[in-house]
Amino acid sequence: MPEHKIVIGKEEWVSLPELALPAIKARIDSGAKTSALHAFNIQPYEEDGVSYVQFEIHPLQQNRKVLQICRARVIDRREIKSSNGETERRYVIRTPLKLGDTSWDIDVTLTNRDEMGYRMLLGREAMTGRVLIDPDGALYLGNVNLREAKGYYQLMRREGDPLSLVLLASNQDLYSNRRIMEACEERGHKVEFVNLKHCYMNITSRKLEVYYRGGQSMGHVDAVIPRIRPNMTFYGCAVLRQFEAMGVYCLNDALPIARSRDKLRSLQMLSARGIPMPVTSFAHSPIDTADIIRMVGGAPVVVKLLEGTQGKGVVLAETQKAAESVINAFKSLQANILVQEYISEAGGKDIRCFVIDGKVVGAMQRQAANGEFRANLHLGGSASSIKVTAEERKVAVRAAKAMGLDVAGVDIIRSKEGPKVLEINSSPGLEGIEAITGQDIAGLMIECIEKRLTGHRKDDDASPYSNST
Repeated sequence: MPEHKIVIGKEEWVSLPELALPAIKARIDSGAKTSALHAFNIQPYEEDGVSYVQFEIHPLQQNRKVLQICRARVIDRREIKSSNGETERRYVIRTPLKLGDTSWDIDVTLTNRDEMGYRMLLGREAMTGRVLIDPDGALYLGNVNLREAKGYYQLMRREGDPLSLVLLASNQDLYSNRRIMEACEERGHKVEFVNLKHCYMNITSRKLEVYYRGGQSMGHVDAVIPRIRPNMTFYGCAVLRQFEAMGVYCLNDALPIARSRDKLRSLQMLSARGIPMPVTSFAHSPIDTADIIRMVGGAPVVVKLLEGTQGKGVVLAETQKAAESVINAFKSLQANILVQEYISEAGGKDIRCFVIDGKVVGAMQRQAANGEFRANLHLGGSASSIKVTAEERKVAVRAAKAMGLDVAGVDIIRSKEGPKVLEINSSPGLEGIEAITGQDIAGLMIECIEKRLTGHRKDDDASPYSNST
C-alpha cells in the first residue's frame, strides 16, 4: 500500500498503457464496486490454452472517429448489475492503470458504454487504499483538451499507413485542387473530392456526422484539406467545425480561416502580437473621415472593402479630396472599409510567402501591371522568384502562427521600416508559387498532414495528464 494517497476529483484523465490507451477520461465513482471500460465488437479467443479477448473502443467522449483495437488476457467472467438494475455477464481483464505519476494493476469489466457520459468508470475496488476522492472537485491531476487527446492517438498511427483524405472545395478542375489530389495519390493515400455545397450535417448530442450527396457518411475520414471560397466562408467553416467535433484533423481549422477572412479582425490580432503592418484606421461615421486619413499619414491612402478579395474593392486615393470622396461614397453605401497608409517605396510590388507548418517553403515577388498599384496576379500582375530575408521569413511565420494557420499565404510589402504584413490567405493558390519556385508545394501540404497523423508512439513514461499538465 502506498504511503501517500492521491487526491482526485469526480473525473480524471487516466491511461491504460498496455491497452494502448494513452488518454481516457474516467468517472470516479466510489459507489460502484467494479470498474468498467467501454468496449464493443468483443471477440474472445484462445492462444496456447490461455483465454484472451479482442475488442474495439472509441476512447474519447462523443467521438467515434478515434478508434483503438485492444487485446487483453481474460481473468474472469462476472454477472454485473448496472445502475439501472439490469444484469449483464461481462469479461473481466486485468491491466495497469496510470493515474498521475502512479501506476498499479486493476480489474476492469468490458461493456458497451456508448450511451454513458464517460468511456470509463473507476470503481472502489480499483482505488481502495490508494486515493482520496473529493466529490466536489474534478481534474486534479490535470486536464487534456480534445485536440491534445486526439493528438495522442494520432501519434500511435504507424508511419507509412495510407490515409483517407478529403479535399473540401468547390471546383475540382482548379489547378490547386488538382495538384493537391495528385500529391495525395502520389504518396499512396486515398483522396476524395467533396463539393462543399453538397455537404450537410447531423448535429446531435450523441452522434455527430457529415453527409455528402444523398446520405454518404463522411465518418471514415482521417483528415480534411479545406479550400473554401470566400463567398462560402460561413457554411464552409460550419462544416469544418463539424469535422473537428468528430475528431477529424483539418489542415487549417474553421476558427483560423474565419479570422483570416475578416480583414479587420486579422489586423487587430497581428497588432496585438506586435507584428508589423501598414498603419490602418477604421471608423463608422463620415464625421471622422478627415481624422482617419490623418491617422495613416495623409494622402495618398489605400481604401479597402472588408469583404473584398483578390484585389477587388481596393482603391488608391492619391489626394486628400479624392480620399474623402471615396471613403464617404463607401460609407453612404453602408460598406465597411479600412483606410491604410500607402507604402510608395514598394513600387507596386509585394511578396507572397507560402508558410506550411511554421516554415516558409516558398516565396515569390509580385509586380503590379503598368498603371496599377495592386500586385495581384488576377489583375494582370506578374510574378518572379525572390530570396526573402531572415526578417521577412520570421514575420511571415509569426503572422501565420498568430492566425493559427498550418497553411497560409502571407503577403508582405517592403517598406523603409522593414517588412510589413498586408494580408493573410488561408487558401493560397499553388499555380504561381509552384511554377516560380519549382517546389512541390502540394506535396509539402500532404507531408504536414502525415506529420500530424503519424509518428512513433510516445514513451509510456510521458504522461499526458501528469501533475505538470
